[in-house]
Amino acid sequence: MKRLKNKKAVVTGGASGIGKAIVERFIDEGAKVVIADIDENSAKNLSQKFKENSFYFKVDVSLSEEVKKLISFAELKLGGLDIMVNNAGIGAAATVEFTDEKVWDNLMNINLKGTFLGMKYSVPAIRRNGGGSIINISSIAALVGLPERAAYSAAKGGIVSLTKSAAIDYVSENIRINCIAPGTTDTPWIKRITDSQPDPIKAKESMLARQPHGRLVTPEEIAAMAAYLASDEAASIIGAVMVVDGGMTAR
Repeated sequence: MKRLKNKKAVVTGGASGIGKAIVERFIDEGAKVVIADIDENSAKNLSQKFKENSFYFKVDVSLSEEVKKLISFAELKLGGLDIMVNNAGIGAAATVEFTDEKVWDNLMNINLKGTFLGMKYSVPAIRRNGGGSIINISSIAALVGLPERAAYSAAKGGIVSLTKSAAIDYVSENIRINCIAPGTTDTPWIKRITDSQPDPIKAKESMLARQPHGRLVTPEEIAAMAAYLASDEAASIIGAVMVVDGGMTAR
């Protein structure tokens, strides 16, 4: 059964990693999707794979006018909006002391402000369509202390609080807002981190050793949770933080 049949969705950061997996899962579940990403070529290439079931749009989620245009584009091309996934984000590794102010501002603008803007402009569109689902991608860095993740943890923690507050504001309008907190996920960003170490193989082994189930979370596992939250099966899940981390936060 296609749980998202005829649903209309936007996925930011949809051209790679977790976002790409969500796009692919949503389309497989019957949705039509706007793939929104700052990497226009990758978004275009992915969209061409799905032809009439997807469109692409270049967007910097930290800029209000661009996000506003994204939502207008989605309503025009899809005929409305049911689902918004605020996934676009970046990472940085440093303690508070060694976090450059520009790095802090950039993380907040893309990760937290980008989520805020995605919600701000998608809520009216989803309301016009009779309700739907907003899914924000946070991180277990919002829930537990992780070393050298000061700015990243702060931004992702803000997403959790924003999700919970907005969920209460809009539940009466049939708009469900939730977030997913992935653990260490096998994405291009994680590969860049391990590849940048003096011994990439040892760095990968060390990362795997910290996973209770002995492997990284896959983007497809995050996408499966997103598809569930976007579907009617999750009708009573509101303001929740859905952890998909292979047991890391259970320790």
